[in-house]
Amino acid sequence: MRLLVLTHNYPRFVGDFSGTFVKALCDALTAAGSDVVVLTPHDEAFEEPPSPQLFSLEGRGMREARAEDSPPTLLTYRYFFPSHLQKFGYMRTMEADVQPRGWALLLAPFVIVFGTLAAWRTARRIKSDLIHAHWVLPNGFIGAIVSRLLDIPLVVSLPGSDVLLAGKNRLFNGMARFAWRSASLITTNSIELRDEAIRLGAPAAKFDLIIYGVNAREFVPCANGTCELRAQLGMCDEDVIVLGVGRMVYKKGFDVLIRALALLRASHPRVKAVLIGDGDLKDEWQSLARECGIAERVLFVGRVPHDQIARHYNMSDMLAMPSVTRPADGLNVCVVDAMACGKPIVASRAAGNSLVVADGVNGLLVDENDPAQLARAIARLVDDSQLRAQMGAASRARVETEFDWTPLAQKYLAHFQRIVSA
Repeated sequence: MRLLVLTHNYPRFVGDFSGTFVKALCDALTAAGSDVVVLTPHDEAFEEPPSPQLFSLEGRGMREARAEDSPPTLLTYRYFFPSHLQKFGYMRTMEADVQPRGWALLLAPFVIVFGTLAAWRTARRIKSDLIHAHWVLPNGFIGAIVSRLLDIPLVVSLPGSDVLLAGKNRLFNGMARFAWRSASLITTNSIELRDEAIRLGAPAAKFDLIIYGVNAREFVPCANGTCELRAQLGMCDEDVIVLGVGRMVYKKGFDVLIRALALLRASHPRVKAVLIGDGDLKDEWQSLARECGIAERVLFVGRVPHDQIARHYNMSDMLAMPSVTRPADGLNVCVVDAMACGKPIVASRAAGNSLVVADGVNGLLVDENDPAQLARAIARLVDDSQLRAQMGAASRARVETEFDWTPLAQKYLAHFQRIVSA
């Protein structure tokens, strides 16, 4: 099966976090026998592949890169001049993930026009059987136009912020509705996102809940280097480390985690948090930690390259994912990454966490935006190392049987084959 994948987030260099789940799915689909071509906007941060693997494709502004360790074909299209102003996508478009940045709105029409042209030309050239668009805006809209023009079926996947955009104004909602009507299948990774999209006009009958998974051979329980990493971060062996991974934006709920740790300051002095990620609210949340008197217990380490983050999961004792519905969000891939490394999860019931965390089995679920509940759940795991080990083993088992990319890719392929056959 020949698949054209549309995205505006994709890893640009070794260790890049942007769109890692899109690439992982494309890798799994390729391993399953599909021919996958990924089309994404140009970005200067892309590492140039060695010659002669870089060459012009069907005209000015489009290029193809095929790396030995990346079976899917990667195409980028140029949409603005000069090149350094091509900043759309790659986790920069939204401000705190609640509203688009002004310059992104100015670039969006160019992305749509030139993205549609590139998608149309590519779909014709490769004789695509199906278009898979990640994010309904702009890629689902682009895919819908090409789908209608070339009579190629369309699948749209909703990771999160695109659903928020679809409700911002009538124009965005109309574009999203056009994409949803054109799609043969809509997938999303949380009940909240599905329900919000349906409220905004997506057909309920077209949905399936399929999470973005994890490579269970890349993320494995491993103690190598974890003691050294703890020492580098200023942590002792006796410290119980709560790890948080994600962008510093409202929907991640790390402010709730900070307030929960403040409640544990006296009763559990060895509990410390390590927060990985960057974003618009980082300074605000660092100030909150100081106001709560726990600045020395909350370490903000910034971005960690994707190819190095497994050691951080293995260094920790548990992962906290206190997501809040501000706005609705999908399941964060860090949850299944940590599960693959054999860690228990403490999470809110928002943002798809309940799709992978079975309360009392491989983690503990709490109400969103409730620091007291979150503190009690963390304390329960801190006080019982045997329970942490049991839940961590259950996390790993669930990943191996349900949430590895291999079985998830088969779910997508089953849908794709049904759609193409019909």
